[in-house]
Amino acid sequence: MRLSKAVRQQMLTVLEECYKDSTTALKYTTPFELLIAVILSAQCTDTRVNIITARLFPQYNTPEKILSLEPGQMEEYIHDCGLFRSKAKNIMATCEMLIREFGGRVPASFDELVKLPGVGRKTANVLLSQLFGVPAIAVDTHVFRVANRLQLAQGTTPFEVEQQLRRVIPKAKWSEAHHWLIWHGRKICKAVRPLCAQCPLARLCPSFETIRENHSPQRHRGHGGPQRKNGEERG
Repeated sequence: MRLSKAVRQQMLTVLEECYKDSTTALKYTTPFELLIAVILSAQCTDTRVNIITARLFPQYNTPEKILSLEPGQMEEYIHDCGLFRSKAKNIMATCEMLIREFGGRVPASFDELVKLPGVGRKTANVLLSQLFGVPAIAVDTHVFRVANRLQLAQGTTPFEVEQQLRRVIPKAKWSEAHHWLIWHGRKICKAVRPLCAQCPLARLCPSFETIRENHSPQRHRGHGGPQRKNGEERG
């Protein structure tokens, strides 16, 4: 079923009303700190990232200071984060590139950002919108799930979902809508047992009946509900 433009607009209006003042949950004070926090956030909750950066940033909050650490020391600081070894390697390499090619500053263009080790499309879009006011839609696990359930987008990859959302959401609202979808996914449209009865979009949601049936208590009684694959969902 293809949603009408009017229904999509109603959904976006409701989301804006519910999450109008929402922003990133990551704590940072400088562009560099946000860059590191977003790199760490892959397959890790923002809550966990904030715990890690609260230990790291008081002493190591610039590329030069990060590079004063040995690789093993960096790994120890971020050990509680998923994929900590590869993230430590990418962070050190990113710091080297920032100093070598960008004067120690976080670049402000998409093409330059994605050159940084550990920075993909999602991370670049987060930085562009959050730091530089560039309209962008970063598709994380929450945005991907909520957009597909609401049929604001119907894609099988984050890139497909991003491109479809760019077409149906006014450009001036791209960055804000990114946060609306994230917070709706965290608070209501959860991956496991979403709170459909509390959802302000229930009457508009094309997936409402299917999701309610699939996640009903009766369906999961006796085995504790569905299990996450490969650990808890992150994001």
